[in-house]
Amino acid sequence: MPKITYVDAAGTARTVEGSVGATVMETALRNNVPGIDAECGGACACATCHVYVADDWAERVGPAEDMEQDMLDFASDVRATSRLSCQIKIAPDLDGLTVHTPPRQG
Repeated sequence: MPKITYVDAAGTARTVEGSVGATVMETALRNNVPGIDAECGGACACATCHVYVADDWAERVGPAEDMEQDMLDFASDVRATSRLSCQIKIAPDLDGLTVHTPPRQG
């Protein structure tokens, strides 16, 4: 199972196992990872699962698509590597992915 590392705004890292086909958001919720609120439940209808993809993973994860980019307009402190974790599907090649959660969601 691919491992995903979530780093919170204070620098605390939590590494959990994710299921192929699940999203980074679903994996965070299943493992009680703080910093991802996911108010819309993964429908890409809010920006409360905002994460920063680690620079060395950004190309492999890829950019946000149009609908996701529109939702990121509602996120705080958007950066070049900002993504909604509900839109990142876990695949075998994402084993070791690191994402950072912002200081606040929304």
